[in-house]
Amino acid sequence: MKQPALGIAASAVAIALSLGFIALFSFLTFTTWVAFLAICFIPTQIVMTVLWECKHPGFAAGCGQPGRGILFLLFGAAIGAIVAVIHFTTVGGRVDPPAPMLAMCIIASVIVTFWLVIVWGGWPFNKLIKSPVGAGLALLIVCYAINYLLFRLFFDFRFMQGAPVYVAALDPQGLFNAWNAVVFYITTTSVMFLVLNFDLWPFTKSKALMQQPMLGIVWSSVMLVVGGLAFYVGVYVVKMDVVSFMVRVPIPFIFGTIVVLNMLQGSLFSKLQQPAKGVLNTIASAAIGEGLAWVYGALAPVVTGRLRIGPPGYDFEIWLASALLGVTFPLLIIYADFFRMWPLQKDPK
Repeated sequence: MKQPALGIAASAVAIALSLGFIALFSFLTFTTWVAFLAICFIPTQIVMTVLWECKHPGFAAGCGQPGRGILFLLFGAAIGAIVAVIHFTTVGGRVDPPAPMLAMCIIASVIVTFWLVIVWGGWPFNKLIKSPVGAGLALLIVCYAINYLLFRLFFDFRFMQGAPVYVAALDPQGLFNAWNAVVFYITTTSVMFLVLNFDLWPFTKSKALMQQPMLGIVWSSVMLVVGGLAFYVGVYVVKMDVVSFMVRVPIPFIFGTIVVLNMLQGSLFSKLQQPAKGVLNTIASAAIGEGLAWVYGALAPVVTGRLRIGPPGYDFEIWLASALLGVTFPLLIIYADFFRMWPLQKDPK
């Protein structure tokens, strides 16, 4: 198969597997333990696919399919399991099922990893450490350390006081309402995906700008300004509920971009030049993301059961976010990069 038919078919397979997997669990189990464990795997997955380009670890990269994909998956899962144990016993205070504090902390770790791996290109770790594996692992450790410090600084869960899920001992009582903080994180990261739709144009017009750390500084600034403006307009001007805004704007766009750039491998408008290519990629990402978010929402009663929409529990919104970015997103990348969409296309090895 060739693109874009290959990407469409591969996406359909991954989405079907994701929904089937989600259907195995109750709402509570899926949105707590399953989502938590799945998200613990994602930062390692980002390092493996972006920094290591699926060339490490060598014992997995040298294998043919499906062994290659299985070994990559097991390696990433092993690191994810270590991350899960550490976070559950520290940030999570061994509370079973995982409390919202632990859930948001682990979600934020994915955002921090995106910034350090993609926006900053692994700098300065790949400059200071010659071994790609060593640099990647060091970056992961620093990501989690930075994330924990920012979590303690920014996240405040006191609005949950009185709710059964509130655990006072786990609340860092930071500067901002925790929902506002995590949605701001996600919204600024959606701007990173917007820039990727444009192949980093117009940054690419300047050779100096494309060098780290300058690229990281400028790209981060754009994300904060544009993402902050989008968050302000959506939440404070349009007055959308902040959680509803999250699952209607940044999350579908991120999900749609993954389909357009990773699954379809940018094939829809590959013959065009920037910025026209980026504009159409962005439109396609938004449309595909919104469409798939609608499909997931429509299937939620079948997959998990009827869910309450909106405050105070945000059951539907939490389910949708977990389904799209907690489970389907990593499965899309696993299939596209670890398994190279095998057997829909032949293994190049």
